Formats: sequence, structure tokens, C-alpha cells
Amino acid sequence: MNSTNPNNHETTISSNEYGSVHNVPYLPTDFTKTFDSHYINIGNLSIHAVIGGQGTPLLLHAGWPENWYAWRHLMLPLSKYFTVITVDPRGFGLSGRPDSGFDVDTLANDMLTLMDQLGHSQFFYVGHDIGVMVGYALAAMEPNRVLKLAIGEGMIPGASPSPALISDDRTTSDFLWHFNFNRALEINERLVEGREALYFGYQFESKSGHPDAIDKYARDFYIELLRKKPGTLKASFEYYRSIDTTIPQIRAHMKTKLSMPVFTFAGDLACGPIVEQEWQLLATNVTSVIITNSGHFPAEEQPEQLLKHLLPFFSTTEKP
Repeated sequence: MNSTNPNNHETTISSNEYGSVHNVPYLPTDFTKTFDSHYINIGNLSIHAVIGGQGTPLLLHAGWPENWYAWRHLMLPLSKYFTVITVDPRGFGLSGRPDSGFDVDTLANDMLTLMDQLGHSQFFYVGHDIGVMVGYALAAMEPNRVLKLAIGEGMIPGASPSPALISDDRTTSDFLWHFNFNRALEINERLVEGREALYFGYQFESKSGHPDAIDKYARDFYIELLRKKPGTLKASFEYYRSIDTTIPQIRAHMKTKLSMPVFTFAGDLACGPIVEQEWQLLATNVTSVIITNSGHFPAEEQPEQLLKHLLPFFSTTEKP
């Protein structure tokens, strides 16, 4: 049975729905003593969030094609110092799957409204992949609410010149080809439906530092949710189809640089220095680290390294 808190439109999920904190593979046995799954009504849809811990709110936003589970290795250690809020972004996991609203400003408003409903006027933020552009937009829209921003393994459409469509560097093509494939209309869904394990499995294997860097059980879990939840496959592509709208939104935000502390991280086998290079154009107070022996998914490939850097960065809420 679910229970609802009328003060913040929040429903606690106490069932074993697949994808909730109560029904995912290989969590520590005491994980649910700290964390629980919640549905939060943000007005136009419901957002699934896994919440636990105490201290300053820390919002964790995973990237494509993942969900809250991407942060599982970091959540218990972080919960000792922060109220950890990990989300399924719209279209993924157990969150709502609307037909539209995948431009970056709408996605950022989802997170701001979520934090409003949870009663958090200010918070820390960590974003990976798509969570990078969402973090940038919400910090640009509401800079007084975001105390500090940690950003990793993602470039922001419109913030930097786009790589060449046909690059001299084969590595660039191998790493980014999915952007244009995902941005196509309809044909991509028809090609991938029924072949989710092939397509998304290849994404995980080719973008990790090593093909088996992400545990097979985790890859299988992400792919199963994409396959079994109607509308998820379409939503996963809508993030890329909405780039047409996202680019002018990002360029409007770039008129003013962010002033809150920003920390960037990237895998040495993936984005390397380019995340920091982009953020030097967007913010005035940027520190960075390269995570060694990591591809595109540092929170799963090298969680101890990432945690070692996140904890001191978020150790104070003071602004410069």
C-alpha cells in the first residue's frame, strides 16, 4: 500500500514495483533502512525519487539511458552527510512518460518543482550525461537555489561548437554517432524495438572504459526497464529530438556566467579534458578532476574515486 503526504504531494512506494528501491538487483541488505522510493507529483507528471539520509539536500541526476540506480554505489556514503535525492528523470524508470517536454528548460523546471515539493529552497546538485545540461539550465534559471554544482561526462548542445558530422578522428565518431541516430524521427524506434539489448547493450559496452566495466546485472536492469515500460523507448529518443529547442535555450542562458562553485569530472577513457574546457566558458569558479581508468560512467566504473572528490567539494555550503 502507498502512503501520501498532503503537504508536498509525495507518495511513498511500499510495494515491490520493479524499478523501485524495493525491487532492483544487488543492493546492500541495509540499503532500504536508509532509502525509500517516493512518487512526487510536480503538477504535470509524477517523478520517482529515491530519498534518504540527513543534511543539506543533494540532488543526483543520472544520464541517458539510466535512472536513479546509477548512483547506487555512492548513495549510502553520501547519506551520512546529506539528504540524498536520486531521481528517475521524466521518461525513465518509474517516472511519468509524457509525449513532450524533453527540452532542457522543461527538464530543469521538473527538478526545481520537485525540490519545491520536497520543501528544499536550496540544494547541491550532481549531474551526469543529460544531467549536465539539466544542471546548467536549472542553475542558470535559479542561481540562488543551487549552492554547488558537480557535473560529469556530458557536453551541452549549443554551449560549444559541435564536432564535425564526419570527423577525421574515428574515436569521435564512435563515441557520438548515437546523437544523430537518436535524433531521427520514428525510424530509430522501429529499428530498436525488440532489439533493446543489442542497441543499449552496445552503448554501455562501447562507452565504458572496458566492455564489462558496468556490472552485467546493472546493464540488464536498465535495458529491462527500457523494454518493459511502455513509452520509455520513445522518451529516450525525445531527449535528442528536442535538441532543436534546447540549443537556443542554452544560448540564452549563456549571457551570464554562473558564479556558484562548479566541480567537473570526466573519465580519462571518455570525455577527458573537454568537460572542464566547456565549463570554463559557462562559470567563473570551476575546479576539475579526471577519473583514471574510467569511461563514460564514473559513478559505476570508479565510484570510490568519484566519492573521494565529491565529499570535500560539498563539505561547505559557502559561496565564493
